[in-house]
Amino acid sequence: MATKIIEQVIQIAPTLLDVPFGRVWSSYDQEADVLYVNLKKPAYADDSELTENDTIIRYEKGEAVGFTFLHASKRFKNH
Repeated sequence: MATKIIEQVIQIAPTLLDVPFGRVWSSYDQEADVLYVNLKKPAYADDSELTENDTIIRYEKGEAVGFTFLHASKRFKNH
């Protein structure tokens, strides 16, 4: 099990290194099938935008502080 997880993290590590933030947090709500990605904690979003591809971008003072990906398993599973 640990070996599989390590391999998955290795696959996404280059992308994480390119994110212009020192830290990235994520959580997945399986029941709602929603993936949350936060770029700042604590984040106090004061605005949000729903994109055409069912992604909610959360903003704090005009800066993106997080993303909510709806229908996550359908969009990213085995991607």
